[in-house]
Amino acid sequence: MRLQVFCEDRVGMTRELLDILTSQEIDLRGIEIDRVGIIYLNCPEIEFEQFSQLMSQIRQLDGVTDVRKISFMPSEREHTELSALLQTLPDPFFSIDLNGKIDFANQAAERLMTHHHSSLHNESIHTLLGFNVQRWLDKKHAEKHTEMVVIAGLDYQMEVMPVYINDETDVPVLASALILLKSLSEATMPIVTRQLDGDSGFEHLVGQSSRFKHLVAQAKKLALLDAPLLIQGETGTGKEMLARACHQRSTRRDKPFLVVNCVSMPDNAAETELFGFAGSATEPSKKGIFEQADGGTVFLYEIGEMSKHLQIKLLRFLQDGTFRRVGEEAEKKVNLRVICSTQKKLPDLVAAGDFREDLYYRLNVLALVVPPLRERSADIVPLAELFLTQLSQELHQAKPQISEELAEYLKQYAWPGNIRQLRNVLFRAMTQLDSSVMTSDDVQLPENESSSIISDETLDGSLDEIMKRYESGILSNLYRSYPSTRKLAKRLGVSHTAVANKLREYGLTKRN
Repeated sequence: MRLQVFCEDRVGMTRELLDILTSQEIDLRGIEIDRVGIIYLNCPEIEFEQFSQLMSQIRQLDGVTDVRKISFMPSEREHTELSALLQTLPDPFFSIDLNGKIDFANQAAERLMTHHHSSLHNESIHTLLGFNVQRWLDKKHAEKHTEMVVIAGLDYQMEVMPVYINDETDVPVLASALILLKSLSEATMPIVTRQLDGDSGFEHLVGQSSRFKHLVAQAKKLALLDAPLLIQGETGTGKEMLARACHQRSTRRDKPFLVVNCVSMPDNAAETELFGFAGSATEPSKKGIFEQADGGTVFLYEIGEMSKHLQIKLLRFLQDGTFRRVGEEAEKKVNLRVICSTQKKLPDLVAAGDFREDLYYRLNVLALVVPPLRERSADIVPLAELFLTQLSQELHQAKPQISEELAEYLKQYAWPGNIRQLRNVLFRAMTQLDSSVMTSDDVQLPENESSSIISDETLDGSLDEIMKRYESGILSNLYRSYPSTRKLAKRLGVSHTAVANKLREYGLTKRN
């Protein structure tokens, strides 16, 4: 119980209150004294008769004007109100001690870290966010500090704020630190804050499958080598994002990363765009992309679409790093790395005479192959979670949960447009969603593109188990477009009884 004692400011008042508690054999858990003449006592709960006697004895003390039972001590109320306020913050918030251990984390922080930690209390902030408290204390002298961090593939601005309290001599003493994470989209983020260190570029790549982990491990090694890199993969697999990650991990990360789209660039303007032009009396000279990217990286998107004329120019440039601006005789030399991507098979283009063989061997020094999404089904749900988080921020909506039925539906789809198609499908679903849970009814996928995925994850078990999973996936997908057993039987060319038995065997209904 908590008691609030209104009294005069008299010497010995507190001692007399304590003597009453001692005579009643009541433990004192805490005491607080207000400057305006109020004493607060925190004691264990007691029986009604003893409580009535205690209240009577306190009221009889000289100088006591009133005594009441209250719910909270002042410090408890202040702490409760502050905790409630921090819990309502939409941004993740942490309070840490000077050893870097978490004392408090609000609900937004718990939700953000829920996939990694069951409880955040007493966790190391260095393990969670990579923030070294001791280094901050030594180098920053506990000043306010801001840096970029990447969590689950998303960018956050981390603000670290020191908390000082005054000691008995009124000298400020550092007691703890507060950390606030503010989510930032790539579109609104200042360029300077996007300059992440080390291999942080790879933290934007999300996946759990063995093929994804192997790709990232291989890419991190090749990123450190200063030689041409060829990235192959179907459309929408994230080749440009992988190229950016390789640039960010390389020694060139502080220099420009420029993208050249070989598909959309007209041939008559492409040479000027790449190499620049000398200019004239009426028009100033212009630097080309290669010259602008000096010291950095140029990413040639869809190199298989490059014209034969530009292939010759590029081959010469790759040999020694020299080139001429259009209309200029003097040679210029730059130092940069070239990373290319293609969804076409360059050996086939070489065999058909559409791509120079010598250029192919010059570009194919180092190579990465990005697997399509249908071959890494374990990555589909983590990617969907990432995209829903991003889209909820862009659309200013609450992030919906993915139902288990939708998760299976997404994993069984072939995704011919790969990661880009997955994000677009979820964006369309978010714009129409009226519920806090997203189901397959909210997602529109073309039936003729739907198929079961053949991957390492789906090939576990015996032949009979694999065939049953495959058959179940086909029936599950088609049942959405033919929501009656008779229509589905007609679509598959089998009897109504056979379809009904199969649906019953696999536990498939219109709802799931």
